[in-house]
Amino acid sequence: MKPSGHWLTSPRRRSVLAALAGALPVLAFPEPALWWWAYVALVPWMLLARSAPTGRRAAYDGWIGGLGFMLAMHHWLLPSLHVFTFLIAALLGALWAPWGWLVRRFLTADGSGTPTRARVFGALLVLPSAWLAVELVRSWQGLGGPWGMLGASQWQVEPALRLASVGGVWLLSFLVVAVNAAVAVLVSVPASRVPAVAGLVATAATASAAWVWAPRPDADGRARIAVVQPGVVEGPDVRFDTEERLTRRLIGQDVDLIVWGESSVGYDLADRPDLAKRLAELSRVTGADILVNVDARRSDRPGIYKSSMLVGPDGPTGDRYDKMRLVPFGEYIPARSLLGWATSVGKAAGEDRRRGTEQVVMHAGPGLRIGPMVCFETAFPDMSRHLAEDGADVVVAQSSTSSFQRSWAPEQHASLAALRAAETGRPFVHSTLTGVSAVYDASGRRIGSWLGTDASTTAVYEVPLADGVTPYVRYGDWPVHGALLVLVALGLTEGARAVRLRRGAPAPLGPPARTAHGSPARPGR
Repeated sequence: MKPSGHWLTSPRRRSVLAALAGALPVLAFPEPALWWWAYVALVPWMLLARSAPTGRRAAYDGWIGGLGFMLAMHHWLLPSLHVFTFLIAALLGALWAPWGWLVRRFLTADGSGTPTRARVFGALLVLPSAWLAVELVRSWQGLGGPWGMLGASQWQVEPALRLASVGGVWLLSFLVVAVNAAVAVLVSVPASRVPAVAGLVATAATASAAWVWAPRPDADGRARIAVVQPGVVEGPDVRFDTEERLTRRLIGQDVDLIVWGESSVGYDLADRPDLAKRLAELSRVTGADILVNVDARRSDRPGIYKSSMLVGPDGPTGDRYDKMRLVPFGEYIPARSLLGWATSVGKAAGEDRRRGTEQVVMHAGPGLRIGPMVCFETAFPDMSRHLAEDGADVVVAQSSTSSFQRSWAPEQHASLAALRAAETGRPFVHSTLTGVSAVYDASGRRIGSWLGTDASTTAVYEVPLADGVTPYVRYGDWPVHGALLVLVALGLTEGARAVRLRRGAPAPLGPPARTAHGSPARPGR
């Protein structure tokens, strides 16, 4: 069964359907957070690509669907980037063009008819592998990073979090796409239901095996960690005063660490010793080190940095992490000489921030090692994995989504911490200026309640520490490596098939006939 109707015969209308179909998976992410929707959300997109009259049209369906997905996932950027949002979505959407072509290639029989069982089994491997290849390419920081990876929609599903500890968000994306492919076969090719059902059973078996056999984090003490969220305030001085006032509420609460959000300090502390002195006083009266985030031009080197700095009772401890992965257009403009005009049409960075060079694990008091990250870096699974490898007991992210307060962005950002916690087997503290702040244990389960975008407050969390190494930390991005091997094998197989077809083609019996004008005769003439 294929979709039919006049809508599919018009290229323009078909493109509208492709964009809408591509946008459907976004409903599985916060704020709607319909996690179950992810397992069928790709089916309309797949059926559309399957119905394409040519492989070229299927690739176009993939491209336009990818545009729809990226635009829907990043719609909250429109007030800041305006027309650039559409340009970025169109460029990144092109990554799905090969995926659309592969959907048609594997869910039809040479473009029509019923695919063989072998081809359906192949689809259950190739289509998820191709999707992972798309996520791998767009995970490059220069292309915007891995925000909206399909597996991240499962952040609140405990069996999925256990799977993340085995293969990271990559494994979740692979299995979600595999389920969608199986459902698409069941809907459109009932005669091939056996391999489709087998694929669903294999997915369920994988999840069950991970639930039973994946190692659980070993308990290793507790830490009382406080989050200070000042809310929406104007100007760095008012923000600092608000954070200072809120932090004083923690006096006598016996906390081990206090975390302020991204850009919580708007001046270099070497240039403002008065602020450093006030922070040291706060550390003394609360009995805890304070992790602040300085967003300012550094006094010891040129340029503006975003830096996580630990301050103790004697002032800055010397532990400093400079943000490494910057937000394109928000913190720097790629190829500024070419794209610098973005500053005239949106809220793009007027000056490029400078990058740090290495990740840092800080010692925040006796027996507490923290691995800081800044904002958008929490979308990158490799960064938290490396911090766990380097011995961090707690991963701490300092963030601010104040530019996107009334959108889905704050909830989406907070949800990423659950995946990073489950992947690393380390608790994760996500502290923001304006919400949503959240804390998760080493299994990815939420501790306490979120601090929403309307809150100006402090909260203290009893954070269970954990020991041990998850399979994902030990073996890294093995699902990606497996997916790339599948695609390489596909390429070799297709290449060998093309060679066999060429060799098996019958040779012409004689030279082509010529017309009276000396040109080769065309068939039918």
